[in-house]
Amino acid sequence: MSKGLKLLIGADVLQLALFAWRFNSLPKQVPLFYSRPWGESQIADIWYIVLLPIMMHLIFFLNSYLNNRFFKEDKLFTRLFAIANYCVIVAFTGIFVKILTLVT
Repeated sequence: MSKGLKLLIGADVLQLALFAWRFNSLPKQVPLFYSRPWGESQIADIWYIVLLPIMMHLIFFLNSYLNNRFFKEDKLFTRLFAIANYCVIVAFTGIFVKILTLVT
């Protein structure tokens, strides 16, 4: 098992544990769309928070697929894809944790 996959599983465990721990105190809506103007347009139902881990997995596996399909022999691109995957995991997990800790 690769280091990236271990980090992804660790991030999943952290997100699931935090979600389970804070579930009873979660509001019905959370601020999720920070690129929109301040106010009601940023608010989304709580189930939309599940999109963050889903997007994290999609990007991770797309990067891994592209790396294995096109750049398997090139060490530079393999390393760049690994670093990109680490950044995706850390960023999406950080956003997930930050949103849950701010609203509860």
